[in-house]
Amino acid sequence: MTESPKDAGQKGRELREEIFGPEGMKSLINADDFQMPLQDAVTRICFGEVWSRPQLSLKIRSMLTVAVLVGMSKPDQLKHHVKGAIKNGVTKEEIREILLHAALYYGLPAASDSWRQATAALKEIDAY
Repeated sequence: MTESPKDAGQKGRELREEIFGPEGMKSLINADDFQMPLQDAVTRICFGEVWSRPQLSLKIRSMLTVAVLVGMSKPDQLKHHVKGAIKNGVTKEEIREILLHAALYYGLPAASDSWRQATAALKEIDAY
């Protein structure tokens, strides 16, 4: 049975505060009418419906999130989620390894794909 949006919202608030503490709740608490739909979605969907699923631990979810944020080049979110990852049991050494590993896969494959596409484009316009 799926949870009601109200249940997911409450579960999300509790989990969000558990991971990020009072500091991580400021954007929700301080949200005005314009910002509230986003904060509600983040709280209810991200934390109440996805992060709270039992199939992956919070530690693994934090590790995945850090790696994904590296690839998305989202430094503000990365900083926030590194703090949450520590709270979820990820060590400094594990964060270092995640960052190193992500650099390999987000850096080199992206460069290789880009180089291949640029070469094809230059050949198509006879500029190679």
